[in-house]
This record gives sequence, structure tokens and C-alpha cells, in this order.
Amino acid sequence: MSEHQVTPYNNEESKKGQVTTMFDKIAPYYDFLNRLLSAGIDTIWRKKAIAKIDGEVSEVLDIATGTADLAFEIIKQHPKSIVTGVDVSNEMLEVGRKKIKKRDKTDSITLDLGDSENLQYDTDRFDAITAAFGVRNFGNLEKGLTEMHRVLKPGGQLVILEFSRPRIFPFKQLYNTYFKYVLPVIGRLTSKDPRAYQYLYESVQKFPDFENFDNILKKIGFKNTSWDSLSLGICTIYTGRK
Repeated sequence: MSEHQVTPYNNEESKKGQVTTMFDKIAPYYDFLNRLLSAGIDTIWRKKAIAKIDGEVSEVLDIATGTADLAFEIIKQHPKSIVTGVDVSNEMLEVGRKKIKKRDKTDSITLDLGDSENLQYDTDRFDAITAAFGVRNFGNLEKGLTEMHRVLKPGGQLVILEFSRPRIFPFKQLYNTYFKYVLPVIGRLTSKDPRAYQYLYESVQKFPDFENFDNILKKIGFKNTSWDSLSLGICTIYTGRK
């Protein structure tokens, strides 16, 4: 493990293994905490991200799908599409499967346990690939993005929603105080995992956001890349095509 790599727990397990353990632990609280800690704005971010998909899409792959929130938004905006969600955390997927069954979307959404850095799908398969707050957790960012590029159809669309670091004074300072000190306390009390939301702050600080991430997408081979920051830079939508 790289000494510079941010991980949830300070042990010898790989980042991927630690991330899996973390999400398995917080899975029962994940949806509630998302709504609470973002004051519900995360649902708006997802809507705006999926609105970036233009035209009809038959098959969509949702990377790091978690409890399938983004998959539901895809089906809402593109009701004729079939969504496959993949995630390393089986506990998160189990929460998602219950939601899918409850909302009667079993014909539209399938969830697979799998590694986003070693995808089990054929090359050039999907019309669009999405990810919300997941690529930051890759053990090897470029490997994961390369796999996404591989399974995307030529001309297919990529949409990634990820946290970023606000740059505007004084919002930057206020946001950092909340993100670094307040959010981990709420997360610790609610999720019973003292590290999960501290890791969230640390991983966002380390993530190459805005034009830096856009440049990585270009390096991988994505074309027509662009980025659009939301909520004064709290998160950013990145898009591209194969």
C-alpha cells in the first residue's frame, strides 16, 4: 500500500479491502446519513448528474452503486433503460436489493457484487456508465477508469459525480470546518464507525478534483470531457465519451 494513499483504517489490509469493510459496517445507516448530512441536497446532485445523459440509453452500468440511489434516478429519467449496478460491499447491495424489490424495479435494475477495477463485463457493452461518490474509493484510480472505458461502447457516455473542494472564500473555510469536525462526529454517533466519516473528509482532500480529474479522464482516453461544479464546489459532475 502506498504510504500516501488515504484509507479508512490504519492497518495492513489493501485500500479496497478496508473500503469494503467500512461500507459493510455503515450500510444500515448509509441512506439516512446521506440525507441528514447533506440536508437532502444529494438527491438534487444525482438528478443533475443523470440529466447529463442525453438521448436514449439501453444499458447503463452504475459503478460503486451502493444502495442503488443513482440507479433509481437513471430509471426515473430513462425508464426504458436497464441498469446494472456493481459494488464491492455486499451489505450495501443487500440494502439496495430490498429497495429494488419494494419499489418493484427488479426488471429494470440488477445489482452485482464485483470489483470496479476488474469488471466482469464484456468490452464495448454499455451505452452509458455512471458513478456517484465511488471513484474516490478506488485502490487504483486509473485502473478503475480504464476498466470503465473498456466496457463502454464507442461513443458511449461517462457521467461521474464526486465530492470536490470548494475554492470560494469564505465558503471554503466554513465547509472545511463542517466537513472536518462536525460531520465525523455526527457520522460516528449515528453509524457507530468512528473512522468512516473522518475518512470521507481525508479522501476528498486527496482526490484530484476539477481540471485535475478532467485531465486524468483525457489521459485514459475519454473524449469531449467537461466538468460542472455544484453547490459552490462541494461536488462536481464530470462527463466524457469513449
